[in-house]
Amino acid sequence: MSLPAPLAEALARFAALRHVLVATDYDGVVAPIVADPAAAFPLPGTVAALESLAGLPGVTVALVSGRDRATLGRLSGVSGSDGALVTVGSHGAEWDDDLGGLLDAPLLALRDAVLADLAAIAARFPGAAVEPKPLGGALHVRNVVDASSAPAALEEARRGPAARPGVHATDGKAVLELTVLDASKGRALQVLRERTGAAAVLYLGDDVTDEKAFAVLTEADDVSVKVGDGATAARFRVDGPAAARTVFEELLALRR
Repeated sequence: MSLPAPLAEALARFAALRHVLVATDYDGVVAPIVADPAAAFPLPGTVAALESLAGLPGVTVALVSGRDRATLGRLSGVSGSDGALVTVGSHGAEWDDDLGGLLDAPLLALRDAVLADLAAIAARFPGAAVEPKPLGGALHVRNVVDASSAPAALEEARRGPAARPGVHATDGKAVLELTVLDASKGRALQVLRERTGAAAVLYLGDDVTDEKAFAVLTEADDVSVKVGDGATAARFRVDGPAAARTVFEELLALRR
C-alpha cells in the first residue's frame, strides 16, 4: 500500500530528525473498530512495527488512548512497564498503574455517582453499554437495538451526569465519555514532547477526541494524520488501520 506523496515526503523529513516522538490512538488506528469494545485487538503487524520503531535510537513511541491503561495493555499486548512503548490512558490522565494519588474520596464518590447514572441510562436503551474506567465511564451506543434512539441516550447523559459539577465530557464516535479529572490527548502529547525532548511529533488518530492532539502539533516538522473520514485539523489523511500500519512501516524503513 502506497502513501500519498505529501505524507511520504513529510515522513522522510520527520525520519531524518535526531529525536522524534511517534504517538498514536489505539481504537480505529492500531486496532480496527469492532462492535464489542472488549474485543478490539490490534491489526496484525502494527504493534510489531511500533515496537521495532521504539527499539531504534532517538525514537520514543507512545499509545495515547481514552481507555484505561490496564485495558489498553490487555488488548494491545503492550504493558508500558518494560520501557519499549509508553502507554498513556484515560485521555492523558493516567500515566501509571496507580491512580490512588489522583482520586481523593470526593472524586471517588463523584466517579461512582457518574457510573451509576450512566448505568441507569443504559438500562433504558437496550444494547447500550457502560465501560467503567478509573476516572469515570463511557456510554457506548453503537449497538443500541433501536438505532434511532441512540442520540437520545447520549443526550440524557449530557443533561444528566455530564452536567454534574466537576464532570468533564468528551464526545466520540457513538460514545460519550465522562471523567472526574480534566485531561486531553493534546495535553498528553505536550507532556510527552517536553519529557522526551523530541524535535517533532507524529500522531495518528481517528476520533473526535484526537482533534485536541492534532491541535497542539504546530511545529514545522510535526506530522498529524487523520485515520478515516470526518472533519479534521490534521494535515494528512489515510483510509484506515491498514494504511496506518503502512505509515509506521514506512517510517521504520526510513529511520533504519
